[in-house]
Amino acid sequence: MTKKINIKESLGKLEAIVNWFEKQSDVDVEEGLEKVKEGAVLIKELKGRLKEVENEFQEIKASLDSEE
Repeated sequence: MTKKINIKESLGKLEAIVNWFEKQSDVDVEEGLEKVKEGAVLIKELKGRLKEVENEFQEIKASLDSEE
């Protein structure tokens, strides 16, 4: 079973990456590239997790609708 990512925690990590870029007056290209890669992975994971959450809400709604 894969571990479900924590949305709030992942958004915090993305915010930290954005803040890092905002604080740089002279961005190191290599370090910046690593931050971009890290952000891309986080975004991909978040999109997948948000889709899972959406599906869970749809299942709950369908379950409630079928009880009427």
